[in-house]
Amino acid sequence: MVTKKRILFIANEMSPYLELTEFSEIVNKLAIKANDNGFEVRCIMPRFGVINERRHRLHEVVRLSGINVSIDNDDYPLQIKVASLPNARLQVYFLDNEDMFKRKFVFQDEQEHWFEDNWLRTIFFCKGALETVKKFGWPPDIVHCSGWMTGLIPFYLKTAYKKEPVFGNSKVVYTIGENTFEEKMGPDFLKKSLIHTVMKEKDLEPYKEGNNTALFRGGATYADAISFGDDRVEKKLKDEFGKVRGKKVIPYNADSDLTDYLQLYSDLANK
Repeated sequence: MVTKKRILFIANEMSPYLELTEFSEIVNKLAIKANDNGFEVRCIMPRFGVINERRHRLHEVVRLSGINVSIDNDDYPLQIKVASLPNARLQVYFLDNEDMFKRKFVFQDEQEHWFEDNWLRTIFFCKGALETVKKFGWPPDIVHCSGWMTGLIPFYLKTAYKKEPVFGNSKVVYTIGENTFEEKMGPDFLKKSLIHTVMKEKDLEPYKEGNNTALFRGGATYADAISFGDDRVEKKLKDEFGKVRGKKVIPYNADSDLTDYLQLYSDLANK
C-alpha cells in the first residue's frame, strides 16, 4: 500500500473564512486540488474574530487542548478549533487566543490604526502552528506557507524545529504576495522572534527591516521553493527571488490551473 504524501497549508487567510487578498481563494483551490489528487491535506490559519464560528461550524478540538505557546518566558494559551472545508473532505484548524484574536478587526482597528501587538500575534501564530502539528503527531512532507504572517515559519523549521521528528522530512514552499501594510512590526519583533537557543541574531538578517517586505524576504530565504501569489508583488522581491539557485520558483500566472504546484509538491516530497 502506497502511503499518501502529506501537505500542510499554513496561511493567514483562506477562502471562505477570510478573504483579504486574491490568494485566499488560491489557497482554497490548492488544498482541494491537492486533496483530490491523492495528497493527504490539512490546513492551519488564525481564528480572527471576524470569522463567524456558527456559519462555518467551528468547534473546539478538546484532544488538542492544553498547549501553551512560550514567547520570551511568557506563556500564552492556545485554543484549537476545527471545521471541514466546504465541498471537500479535509479539515481546517483555527488557532485562537482570547487576547490576540478575539477582535472585531484583523490587523487594524476601526480607525485603521495598526495593532501594536501584531508582531506578537505573528510570532504566536507561527510558533503555535508548529506546536499544533507536533501535538497532531502528523509529519507533513510539504509545508506550504502563504501570507506575510507566516513569514517566520520557514526560518523556524530550519532552526528551532529542525530536529523535531515530525518535521524531519518536511520541505517548505513559501508564497510571496502583494504588500498589504506599510507599518513596522515594532522594536521587540526580532529579539522576541528568537524562540530557541540554536537561533542567532545574524539568522534574522532577512527580517531586519521588520516590515511587510522583510517578512516575505525571510520566508522566501529559508524556503525550499518559492511561488509568487500576485502580479503586484514588490519589484525588488521579484528581482531578488525570481530566480534563485537551487530553488524551484513558480511565477505568478492568473490563468494557472495549479498543476505546476502539484508537480512541485510531488517533486519535493519525493526528494
